[in-house]
Amino acid sequence: MIESISISNTATYGTTPVIMDGLSKINFIFGANGTGKTTISRIIADESKYPSCRITWKGNAKIKTMVYNRDFVERNFVQLPELPGVFTLGEQQADILKNIETTKRDIDNLSKSIEGLTRTLQGSDGNGGRRADLTNLYKELQDKCWNIKKKYEVVFKKAFEGYIKSSQKFSEKVLFEFDKNKSQLLSFDELKNKAESIFTLTPEIEQKIADIDATNLLKYELNPILKKHVIGKDDVDIAAMIKKLNNSDWVNAGRRYYDVNNGICPFCQQKTTESFAKSLSKYFDETYIQDIQAINDMLSGYQSEVNNIQQKLTAILASPSRFLDIEKITAEIDKFKSKILVNIERLKEKKNEPSKAIELESLIDVIANIKDLINDANLKIDSHNKMVKNLEDERLNLIAQIWRFVIEELKIDINSFNTRRQSIEKAINEIENKIKTAKDEMKEKQMVLHALEKQTTSVQPTVDSINELLSKFGFTNFKLAVSNNGNSYKIIREDGSDAKTTLSEGEKSFITFLYFYHLLKGSNSEDDIVNDRIVVFDDPVSSLDGDILFIVSSLIKGLFDEVRAQTGNIKQIFILTHNVYFHKEVSFNPNRRALKDVTFWIVRKPNNESQIEKYNTNPIKTSYELLWAEVRNPKRSSLTIQNTLRRILENYFKILGGINPDDICEKFTGKDKLICKSLFSWVNDGSHYATDDLFISVEESQIDNYLRVFKEIFYKLRHDAHYKMMMGYAEEETSTSITASLDEAATTK
Repeated sequence: MIESISISNTATYGTTPVIMDGLSKINFIFGANGTGKTTISRIIADESKYPSCRITWKGNAKIKTMVYNRDFVERNFVQLPELPGVFTLGEQQADILKNIETTKRDIDNLSKSIEGLTRTLQGSDGNGGRRADLTNLYKELQDKCWNIKKKYEVVFKKAFEGYIKSSQKFSEKVLFEFDKNKSQLLSFDELKNKAESIFTLTPEIEQKIADIDATNLLKYELNPILKKHVIGKDDVDIAAMIKKLNNSDWVNAGRRYYDVNNGICPFCQQKTTESFAKSLSKYFDETYIQDIQAINDMLSGYQSEVNNIQQKLTAILASPSRFLDIEKITAEIDKFKSKILVNIERLKEKKNEPSKAIELESLIDVIANIKDLINDANLKIDSHNKMVKNLEDERLNLIAQIWRFVIEELKIDINSFNTRRQSIEKAINEIENKIKTAKDEMKEKQMVLHALEKQTTSVQPTVDSINELLSKFGFTNFKLAVSNNGNSYKIIREDGSDAKTTLSEGEKSFITFLYFYHLLKGSNSEDDIVNDRIVVFDDPVSSLDGDILFIVSSLIKGLFDEVRAQTGNIKQIFILTHNVYFHKEVSFNPNRRALKDVTFWIVRKPNNESQIEKYNTNPIKTSYELLWAEVRNPKRSSLTIQNTLRRILENYFKILGGINPDDICEKFTGKDKLICKSLFSWVNDGSHYATDDLFISVEESQIDNYLRVFKEIFYKLRHDAHYKMMMGYAEEETSTSITASLDEAATTK
């Protein structure tokens, strides 16, 4: 089940995350068109497409989501020529269905077990449980180690280098030293005196310069292929001609064009004989081809060796040692690069003209000079390092003794930490093993379940059920039929012709909804029928007539019962709509009691940025309820209150009750009778005209009297129970003077 949704940087949502937290099994989301409702449904459908948004799953157990929105309609009705078939379980094989039910129950129990174990392991929000215990234990030790660090940092700063800025790194170093450090334990004063003499500015060990290995590179200079005239065989009849031309490379180049020119000479454009083609092939025999490959390999190998050496030389110059003669080695490297450029050009020339002998510029001297410069620098580095070696050893020994002193002071805390850590880690390992075992068992059960599903699945029951609903609700001019492939549906007329492209918007919406509704009880594949799922309905009554609205809401409310009774695969439902009447119908609660498994939300877009607000009760009321809410509100508007009272009286007494206003006013005398008549005069005068939204200016002092007479009308006609229900026994919210006068009126009734 989804516990919370965080939305930001998406569509009409801003950079500050909008969070829907504390979601229940059934969630109603109301908002006008364009406020950001569909964005919510799309995030639930595929969270991966919205990297700045996040869905939190109960027990981190993500389950399948099924979303009905315009994307679903477009994907299944508009883009596809036929609706994918909905596989459902048949009812013929009772024993298989019983096994499916038992296996599904086992999977649900395993899922609950995994959820409970996961909650124990990491808490309901992923930040608690035994893992949080372990984290807190480490944090506790970090704090204690950090206090020691602050206590001795001034004196032992050099020993703490690399660990001063992070409490985590410092505590990790403490634990490491606790296991490994066997140095002599000295007193604080002894360590302080040694630190004052040893932790002064001292020369550091220098890193030696990596040597340059050019052995493989230099071998290329002696390769015999360089001076070899790579030509064809001499004993072929055309060899004399090629030799006379003294340019076998030219002939070989033309040979490529000859091969693709259907035996016509690319030079003279004359048709050649078959024997000429054979002679040409024999001349450039396998030996020739091998030599050409050797030249190519040499060029690529030479370039590869050069690149490796140049990278090493570049690294040397990038951070040069202070013992290296930079001026000399830079000059030698420049010579090296210059010779390399020449050699690569010569190798390319050899590749293009294999018959030509070449010679590479020798790199022996320049490589030797570079190596000599590096060796001279390394000798100086060795001498330097030998000088500081003894001092460095003393320094390292002192650092080890300081850490030994630190861990001795933390010894009790570390021993306690290790004992508790081992206990928690053991518990974590046991829980993780149980989770793995349960997941493995659940996977096996799911394989059994899928095998059982395939034995008793069909797409026909969905056709029968949808057609029955269409017929019952007056849609008789089209129906569903199983297509020829047996795994999809087509929409046809009574005569069998295709009806898909001629459906009205209302017909298309209704049949697509029915298709989705039945898909909730099955799947588009044979092995995904009984998996748990989250269901989202995004404006399912778009383009539907009013009577169909009640049918859709009735079908959805039936799903609510399944979710509450836990009898199906649906674990959570989201209803998103901008239609007030549909919202009121689908969210109607006949018990009038707050339900713990329901949440209400309103999506608004103030300042062109979507916001979501949660409500404890249904915030979408009928217009009649909203009028009473205005009466109950102690901050009611004095400008519109008389219009509010008039509308209530009109709806309740005149329209619904059919009571003559004059008969009502006769129950009053004096000033109250005049007030009553004035209230009903508004009803008679403006209830169905443009003045419906006008108001009569009433002074603040008169409002109390109007409210009092308004209440007495209900009491005198013995409709006080309705008044109390609509006021919610909240008269105390009004001013004290109004309450007193109303109570007095009720007493004298």
